[in-house]
Amino acid sequence: MTSTFPDISISTERLVLRPFEEADVRELVDMMNDELTVSWTSVPHPYTLDEARLWITRVAPSERLEGRGIVLAVTEHLTHRLVGVIHLSNTNWRARTTEVGYVVGPWARGEGYAAESVLAVVEWLFRDQHFERLELRTAAGNTASQQVAQKVGCISEGILRNAAIVRSRTEDGGWADIRTDLIVWGLLPEDLEDHPVA
Repeated sequence: MTSTFPDISISTERLVLRPFEEADVRELVDMMNDELTVSWTSVPHPYTLDEARLWITRVAPSERLEGRGIVLAVTEHLTHRLVGVIHLSNTNWRARTTEVGYVVGPWARGEGYAAESVLAVVEWLFRDQHFERLELRTAAGNTASQQVAQKVGCISEGILRNAAIVRSRTEDGGWADIRTDLIVWGLLPEDLEDHPVA
């Protein structure tokens, strides 16, 4: 029998992390077509309404049901506006490990939402799901994502050389794929105790 994450919502002071709904399609499309999101992620570009609808209705739910991970929409508590995505993937139920990825929309950057949502998931993951390790991988040039990793208490564990592809704008306005190193970050339950979050 495959282990799976429960169908959950997690609340913080400012955010609600919940399963995606069809009403999120338009905001998800806008977020995924943002230039920084296109640069640092592997999402298709341009990201279409059909791709967002498929992600929300089939891909994300099947990740959870098949035990591979869980995808949560990050929304503002007061406005209910979609501000980001948290994605746990590559879950190993025997070792109790998983990898986290996140995207924050351009309208919500600089507010600390990425760190707040990652910490909410981490606390739930370690406390309620009894996981023993969270892993995060950041492209060598993605300093904003590296700052999130540091803010939540992750420890830099090494570099995977030439391990990922990011995109860069070309002179004609298109996109070119560029190979890059990945920094591997790890977080254990005891790291949270050693690293009080501001």
